[in-house]
Amino acid sequence: MTAKAEQMTATELARRIAALIDAKQGEDIVALEVGELVGYTDVMLICTARNERLAKAIHDEIHERLKHDDGLLPVRSEGVGENSWILLDYLDCIVHIFVPETRDRYRLDQLWGEAEEIDLGLEANGAEGAEAVRRPA
Repeated sequence: MTAKAEQMTATELARRIAALIDAKQGEDIVALEVGELVGYTDVMLICTARNERLAKAIHDEIHERLKHDDGLLPVRSEGVGENSWILLDYLDCIVHIFVPETRDRYRLDQLWGEAEEIDLGLEANGAEGAEAVRRPA
């Protein structure tokens, strides 16, 4: 792990990952502060990929960029191969990449509805970025 990665907070890591997701055309990006609700992570980052191929591409981008740029590897990855729900566990931040049907089925946004939403700063990217910060209904 690099010194930069060691100094990164869970929120900073979530923002870094959210920017990678946004750049790969992930949608409905939501970060929830769950540290006071669960003991295993601080931030849950949820996004939607239009299809399984894009879900895999988003996974690959996050994995490669964090590995090469920040010296971070997930402690666990699940769902790679199926690609309808991919989970990347970076301890302080857990990333969920869903295809639309799977996200609608599990509704993690609603399950963790009492968690505070973190401003990811994506609205600087214009109207599309602002859309990505809002929670889906």
